[in-house]
Amino acid sequence: MRANNIARDYRVNEAIRARQVLVIDETGTQLGTMTLAEALERARGSDLDLVEVAPQADPPVCRLLDYGKFRFMQTKKQRETRRGSKTGLMREVRFRPRIGDHDIDAKGRQVRKLLAEGSKVKVSVMFRGREITHPELGAVLLRKIAESLKEESKLEKAPSMEGRFLSIVLAPTVVKEAGARSESDEDESDDINELAGV
Repeated sequence: MRANNIARDYRVNEAIRARQVLVIDETGTQLGTMTLAEALERARGSDLDLVEVAPQADPPVCRLLDYGKFRFMQTKKQRETRRGSKTGLMREVRFRPRIGDHDIDAKGRQVRKLLAEGSKVKVSVMFRGREITHPELGAVLLRKIAESLKEESKLEKAPSMEGRFLSIVLAPTVVKEAGARSESDEDESDDINELAGV
């Protein structure tokens, strides 16, 4: 998705269609209702943009602000929201009971990578045909995988049969720092709300 499509499009300066607008300055003070020409003149005088933030209001509400900065902050917030929503997902990696050692290592690296990203990982052993008569092979494999990943993860769900799958759930021991909101992120969120007049 391109950055231009992330932020909502607002009418700015001459693109505003209303004749009368309710104007709010950059500090959030309501300046009252005025004609579009007066509002544009006031915006130019303070070297800011006139942005229509509530077009459905009567009269439409416009704010005096730096539109480039406003747009940047909005895009940044939405990008952070999208990035943060990926953490905490349950991912699944499937094994077969008769898997080779090299394949176990390769899939183990994949599980390790998912845990490092902050995701919980469901490790499943899939049985086909008559393999289901030997679930102990799957249990041995899951124990081996959990043992090799004990430093990066903790066992959240003990082995259990779900149809033809024997599964465990591993959770990361240390949650990725980017997924946690810091005070600076909250300050940026407050700045955006302040710019938008919320």
